[in-house]
Amino acid sequence: MIKKIIVSACLLISFVSFAQQGASPYSFFGIGDVRFKGTLENRSMAGVSVEQDSIHLNIENPASYASLRQTTFTVGGTFGSAKLKTTEESAKSQRSTFDYLALGIPMGKFGAAFGLVPVTSVDYRILNDQTAIPDGTSSQLQGKGGVNKVFLGLGYKITPKWNIGGDVQYNFGKITTTTIELATGVQNGTRETNASELSGVSFNIGTMYQTKINKKLSVFTSLAYTFASTLNSNSTRVIAVDGDPDPYEVPSQENELKLPNKITIGAGIGQARKWLVGTTLAFQGNGELANYYNAAPNVRYEKYQKYAVGGYFIPNYASFTSYLSRITYRAGLKYEKLGLIVNNESINDLGMSLGAGIPIGGGTFSNVNVGIEYGKRGTTSAALVQENYFNFSLSFSFNDRWFVKSKFN
Repeated sequence: MIKKIIVSACLLISFVSFAQQGASPYSFFGIGDVRFKGTLENRSMAGVSVEQDSIHLNIENPASYASLRQTTFTVGGTFGSAKLKTTEESAKSQRSTFDYLALGIPMGKFGAAFGLVPVTSVDYRILNDQTAIPDGTSSQLQGKGGVNKVFLGLGYKITPKWNIGGDVQYNFGKITTTTIELATGVQNGTRETNASELSGVSFNIGTMYQTKINKKLSVFTSLAYTFASTLNSNSTRVIAVDGDPDPYEVPSQENELKLPNKITIGAGIGQARKWLVGTTLAFQGNGELANYYNAAPNVRYEKYQKYAVGGYFIPNYASFTSYLSRITYRAGLKYEKLGLIVNNESINDLGMSLGAGIPIGGGTFSNVNVGIEYGKRGTTSAALVQENYFNFSLSFSFNDRWFVKSKFN
């Protein structure tokens, strides 16, 4: 399995390094775009993740780790493109991202998992050119960075039907923003560079329950809760005038950003290893995410909400004659209120997803997952930007048995 991990990691690095980095103007606000939506298996179902899966990792609910029956390694990445438009003009952007890397290990009634996940990303380049008018100015804004997390979780199977679990997450990252101001008739422009080092600890707990309602059908439920936490920010600012060798350095500032609590509820019905239809609802409190350099009077934060429905279908997971019958087909629909209000307009995200889990190798449950997402975020109302996006994602999920004592010497 170690060889498979190395090969898949190299393939993924090649995949995410191929595409050009791009821009999303909404990543200017707060700590950037929230990217973490779970593994590709769940994202292809719009985030529905209610089944106690024994061969795939569900890193959104730590109770799921107790159901693992094989050691599972998973890694994923995404290439995305978007058309950004206002009422007057439009532009295109592209970006490639690493999505997650995680390892789950079964331990009898216990299960453990750890990994690395990018949580938010800041990636924008914006030009506001008003130099054509008298006393006009030109502003160039650029930002990069984001917040990542490493996590360690443990799940426990109380009964064959009921799991509980929890994990601890260390959040860290750096966000750098640059603003260049040019004025008509003024030879030299000014440059302001802000850099924020972010760090903090958060906790997540969850439970999952499933039971049969007849010989074939089962009901699945999932509940996860993330506690409110603090993200410490240590920020510096440097202001320079073009041609001036002595920039002005503002004394560093320390402040605390408040990450709100979040509750995620899911339920579904289906037949094990055949099909599933489920729904997920998520609600998050108001955050205090504006740093001193990106606070604005026309921006405020509200409660996050998500509504999703999705599922999967496997024609015949045990088929020996038809490879296509062993593929897992997934689909989902989602609606999200992203918790951001700009110019009195809530920024929402409406999207659909499709995906497939393609078996690889013989005698194993390992697979390659592919998925696409298409949707719309934002609006052209109130002088804002609408993003019509298309994402293509790829992940590898490898399964193996570890710590099995050999029967032969």
